Amino acid sequence: MDNYIVSARKYRPSTFRSVVGQKSLTTTLKNAIQSNKLAHAYLFCGPRGVGKTSCARIFAKTINCLNPTADGEACNECESCKAFNEQRSYNIHELDAASNNSVDDIRSLIDQVRIPPPIGKYKVFIIDEVHMLSSAAFNAFLKTLEEPPHHALFILATTEKHKVLPTILSRCQIYDFSRISIADMVEHLEYVSSCEGVTAEPEALNVIAQKADGGMRDALSIFDQVVSFTNGNITYQAVIDNLNVLDYEYYFRLTDAMLSGNVRSAILILNDILSKGFDGQNIITGLASHFRDLLVCKDESTLILFEVGASIRERYKEMAKRCPDQLLFKAIELANTCDLNYRASRNKRLLLELTLIQLCQLSSTGQPVEDKKKGLIEPIASNGQAPVQPQSQQAAGQTYTVQSAPPLQKPVQSPQEMTGAIPRQQVVSTHVPPSSAIPQAPPATAPKRVARPPQFGTSIKEIGVEHPKAQSATHVETVVQEMQSPFSQEALVHYWDAFAASIDKKVYLKNTMINCKPVLQDNYYFEVCVHNPGQQDELTNNCLDILSYLRGQLKNTRIQMRVRIDETNQKHLAYTSAEKYEHLLSINPVLAKLKDEFNLTLD
Repeated sequence: MDNYIVSARKYRPSTFRSVVGQKSLTTTLKNAIQSNKLAHAYLFCGPRGVGKTSCARIFAKTINCLNPTADGEACNECESCKAFNEQRSYNIHELDAASNNSVDDIRSLIDQVRIPPPIGKYKVFIIDEVHMLSSAAFNAFLKTLEEPPHHALFILATTEKHKVLPTILSRCQIYDFSRISIADMVEHLEYVSSCEGVTAEPEALNVIAQKADGGMRDALSIFDQVVSFTNGNITYQAVIDNLNVLDYEYYFRLTDAMLSGNVRSAILILNDILSKGFDGQNIITGLASHFRDLLVCKDESTLILFEVGASIRERYKEMAKRCPDQLLFKAIELANTCDLNYRASRNKRLLLELTLIQLCQLSSTGQPVEDKKKGLIEPIASNGQAPVQPQSQQAAGQTYTVQSAPPLQKPVQSPQEMTGAIPRQQVVSTHVPPSSAIPQAPPATAPKRVARPPQFGTSIKEIGVEHPKAQSATHVETVVQEMQSPFSQEALVHYWDAFAASIDKKVYLKNTMINCKPVLQDNYYFEVCVHNPGQQDELTNNCLDILSYLRGQLKNTRIQMRVRIDETNQKHLAYTSAEKYEHLLSINPVLAKLKDEFNLTLD
């Protein structure tokens, strides 16, 4: 039974002409050989499987050929070429620096450099993976690399040029090998298929080339694997099944769901893909590449950037006509953001589904992308204010009307207020407009609020009108019917105590509401008598929350609150630290001396 040779070795390039995808570099090397302008050291660097070592061997064979051809190729008939092809040449030495990276290995190589070649002009030393040499080995190699004998020539190969010492780089001519294009790989795979008697679909070879990621050796290895799987009949479906590659069909279905705004269909497609064992990050990166391919298919000038088979290319061009540029820009951005956040996410599936929801919101049937808001998932308006819309959209028509409450009317001032007299007792009325009601009549016909006449020589002051929070309550979003259900004193006190019991952090407000009960008056007003300005501030600062709760529980949007300060009780009750200290000082004056000696302060 004959020994099987894999395609990567069987179809390894033996001439510059057979090197795939590196035409500029091979042309440079052939011209240098023809003009006899050879450097003493070369550095071939680039990704894996792009032909670095193969070009080094071809270059070594060609410069030692006794009868080179007119186009700079080796003749393959002289003694030097035959010795090279039969792997018995003493003019070419290969060293794997990954396993021979010590100083002793370099010293052994230097000893061989001194010996001239038995046949031909040059003795070529190919050092593969040169970046694996130790620092000591690099330093031992510097002098020989800089001034070798005239018959010695070094070719260094590496996949990581940045790891090579700058002193080594400065002594070499550097050749950067590029990744092989998909078109070149597909062409070479078709040549190998014809030589092996294998039938292959162009789309199948294109998938193999994409999977190889620019490396010809990887492409040939995948080709052998698929040939074994299909018994010599390579189809597109067989390739994606064997290589676990996501079919283009899924991307087209997701795009259709995105264009139609069908969120449920997109999530079901994602579930189908995940059930087949595909990784979520591969899905989102593939979707981003799919949107990029759609973008480049929209213009003939960028179509050269799209490297797929002819049949799939036409389908991409048809789909690209349905996708606006702005939609594709935003879709690529969303997919890329999901890719960046995928690794750090704890719920990776939810992240993918959220991205698909956002993609489906980019466009909907009958509504172009340009008319959509910038935000993908429309945010809920904060602080009870509706989002401002452009005038063009307002002119086109709206499904609801945004209104604002009419300006508040300040009650008639009392004679004490107009004259500037300061009464003994003070009444503070928190007159706040209902936050959940909008008068349906114009402001001129709005019902007037009846101000309660002052009693006991007190003055009435409107606090809620000038308070910032009260002003924000005048902006409303939806039309709610005004409620005027009657209620009793007992119900008012019950819900007053219920709100106080629900308070957790505002302890001072809770104590104030427990100690000061409301008294129901006419026109749905109630009055709260407090003992000091601190209690007054607590009630007025939180009047919006209190009134909103009471209005909702009592089903009456006209409820208003007055806060009255009783100065007679203020004189006899001590609430603050300073008041308590003064009270204790009146009982025991020695406390002042204690405070001064220990430099105490009041908190």
